[in-house]
Amino acid sequence: MNPMNLKKTISMTVLLPVAMLSLVLLLPMRARAAAPGITGPTFNLTAQPAYLNQPDGSAVYSWGYGCNGAPSGFAPAAITNASCPSMQVPGPTLIVTEGQTVTVNLTNNLPAAAGNTSILFPGFNVTTTGGVAGLLAQEAAPGGTVTYTFTASSPGTRSYYSGTQGDLQVEMGLYGAVIVLPANAPSVCSSGLSAANVQVEGAHGEADFRLSTAAYDHPKTCYDREYLFQFSEMDANIHNQALAQVTALQGCTAGAAGCSLTVPTEPYHPSYFLINGRSMPDDMDANFAAEYPHQPYNGNPHMHPGEQVLLRVIGQGRWQHPFHEHANHVRILARDGNLITSPTDPNSLAGLLMFTTTTTPGQAFDGIFYFTGRGLNWDMYAHNPNSSDPLAKLPCVPDSNGYYTVNSGAPVSAINYYEWCQDHNKPLQVAPFGDVAAGGPATLPDPNIFTNGAWYSGSPYLGPDATTRATGTTSDFQPANTQANPSNERGWAFMWHSHNEREITTNNLFPGGMMMMMLVDSREFVIDEQN
Repeated sequence: MNPMNLKKTISMTVLLPVAMLSLVLLLPMRARAAAPGITGPTFNLTAQPAYLNQPDGSAVYSWGYGCNGAPSGFAPAAITNASCPSMQVPGPTLIVTEGQTVTVNLTNNLPAAAGNTSILFPGFNVTTTGGVAGLLAQEAAPGGTVTYTFTASSPGTRSYYSGTQGDLQVEMGLYGAVIVLPANAPSVCSSGLSAANVQVEGAHGEADFRLSTAAYDHPKTCYDREYLFQFSEMDANIHNQALAQVTALQGCTAGAAGCSLTVPTEPYHPSYFLINGRSMPDDMDANFAAEYPHQPYNGNPHMHPGEQVLLRVIGQGRWQHPFHEHANHVRILARDGNLITSPTDPNSLAGLLMFTTTTTPGQAFDGIFYFTGRGLNWDMYAHNPNSSDPLAKLPCVPDSNGYYTVNSGAPVSAINYYEWCQDHNKPLQVAPFGDVAAGGPATLPDPNIFTNGAWYSGSPYLGPDATTRATGTTSDFQPANTQANPSNERGWAFMWHSHNEREITTNNLFPGGMMMMMLVDSREFVIDEQN
């Protein structure tokens, strides 16, 4: 982690409002996220209405895609509590493999006054059967069905959304994601250092919730953990007007005079800003939680130090959203399924490192995020050669990159696997600022320690017993995340949020909107993507 990354981490602690501090402490953060979805290559979908629950107590009338009957299967393979309702926002994530022929059967169960609907699959050559001709796509009339067929020609993350009256239908919730897995994931991703993080997860009892070992057919796209985030916004006034007109026209005959909606979509004033169909703090609740029957996907990433985390991100709304991932930059691998390689060396990737990622409407990107603790300048695992705790005396032998990995003899069971060895055994502070011996008159919190204060629940160390190992007592620092998390979770929380201030509100109330937490957990804590 370079100095710029450390600087923004420190500044976030100083600037974070008190209300946000309290919220972090009080919220249960047991839920995870992944890239859950349904498997093909044949998908039977329906478009129909339902209500989306929001953290301000509102239930917003919306339209969405869902499963028209039981799907062929669910992914990732390790997930067991998945479901696919007949309407959800975002729509079901369609997971296929490169080279497969994909068939999507769409039935229009929207109100008759809503008229026709359809699906666009940008980036694919689509053929259609059935339905009626529309401006951008073959459409399904009310009660009718249309079939779309295409070949999953290349790996990557892409969007799908309505191609009919998009200013209204996409706003109402008719959008989703397609994930194409590589047909030939590089063998290097299943061996050596590239596979070791997953082996370490297994040594601590974690299941593998990845959809693949690599994002693309390229040896530099290996990853250890993955998350899908779809960003959108809602103007509640548009949704309310649609509901009022649908109610007034209930029972009308599709296509008859007067049986159509005339909902104005300008001026546009969104009041809800969503990640995977939910606003913060709802996005940190479990996947498939019962309280969100039509919003099954959450947004609550977790990781262990050193893991390569694949972020699949789609802008599904009308606005561009500047999103900031604290603790490190994101290296962009691809946009809309197009891998960004060097123009002179196809074996090298050339994607930017981005301080703030942009979610452009209709555009998707794949990126890699990682955090190792490099550059903190203290031992975040609390190794202490004077401690009686054996875990405080674990070794750190640097590999050629300076980390403790299998390449330097680290066992996969090591609590400090992937430690940055240059900081091994370094105390937090050799001469604390403000202590009496240094000139007093009182010991004050050190602004140079980014974990100071309630934002990180007081502890600058990872692990439930790390503070005791470091100091011999728990009086110096309270264990991290003491208020609501499981007793063995003592991680660091980094806020990931929109850099547009209005977008971190829900109906103009802070905190809310496009905000979530990346929790960096010690290896002792089992990250279970099941919930």
